[in-house]
Amino acid sequence: MIDFDPGDDLALLVETARKFAAEALRPRLRDAESARAVEPSVRESFDAIGLAGLEWPEDADGAGLGPLARVLVNEELAAADAGASLALDAAGPALYAVLEVDDAEVTNALREAVASPGTRVAFLDATTDRVAVNGQHIDADAAWVPADRVDLVVALVGDEVVLAREGIETTALRGAGLRAAGACALHLAAAPIVARASRPGCGERVRARARVYAASLLLGVLRDACDFSRNYAQERQAFGRPIAHHQALAFLITDMQMALDGARLLVHEAAWHLETGRDATEVAAAAFAQCIEASRLIGPNGVQILGGHGFMADYPMEKAMRESRALGLWLGGFDAAIDDAGRALCESEGPALEFA
Repeated sequence: MIDFDPGDDLALLVETARKFAAEALRPRLRDAESARAVEPSVRESFDAIGLAGLEWPEDADGAGLGPLARVLVNEELAAADAGASLALDAAGPALYAVLEVDDAEVTNALREAVASPGTRVAFLDATTDRVAVNGQHIDADAAWVPADRVDLVVALVGDEVVLAREGIETTALRGAGLRAAGACALHLAAAPIVARASRPGCGERVRARARVYAASLLLGVLRDACDFSRNYAQERQAFGRPIAHHQALAFLITDMQMALDGARLLVHEAAWHLETGRDATEVAAAAFAQCIEASRLIGPNGVQILGGHGFMADYPMEKAMRESRALGLWLGGFDAAIDDAGRALCESEGPALEFA
């Protein structure tokens, strides 16, 4: 049974993340987009309140919290600025590859890299990016990485995790969404491997955790879009009453909220599977796919509710539209998630069918 009560500790963590997002991220979101980076003072505050080490083990000076804590915090941060959230989290999904392979050399290499302020780590997956390991070298190409610079590459190749920090070539991309995180195309040609390790079965779990990470960011973006468009519809007057009181828009607002709530339940279920050590391949892929599907409803409809204002940078809906599209293309996007979810469902042992 899933317990929907986060408990006092997680509730306090969520409130801390919400306050930080409201005071440090939201007021600076346009500046962060223009600079393609967060201010050093914001990063210092993020580190000071302990959000940087949320999932790092306690013996590595981290909080030792699990996937559910990350999901809750990501939603709060992304509701203010998903790009800034990615920029502040130096390791991002690459951390999961390191945690799941559980190798001292690999862990130390990542810890050494993220010790420097502003370090960015790129996570590549051979199932969605071109990655090839040749002896002690790695070749790779990624068409899009949410970072302007990359100091360390963590690549997942089957059940092996490979790290490289030299020979990294990046080409800046203009990018529409997640501007505060930056964007680049990444290329590695015979880059020397600095650490590597493998663990049977870790690949699917790493991929599941990465998808839950991305899905939780999408939840924050979509929540903010739902909240803002609903509030706008309650304040905007047409024919003597708020436009939210007209049936067509009332139905639209309800559909948007239903899509968000349904996606959130799936993401929390996936986090619960990961937290309790259950197989999360199918539920994590389905949760990510459902968040992407919800974004296809919420983004365009939020813009429609605002009308012409929906396309103006003075209002947050155009940003929500950009952010949700960018996040929905990450980690192989919708198609890869649906493929993995379907494969996991077909391979699972269900009840035998009996025909009369």
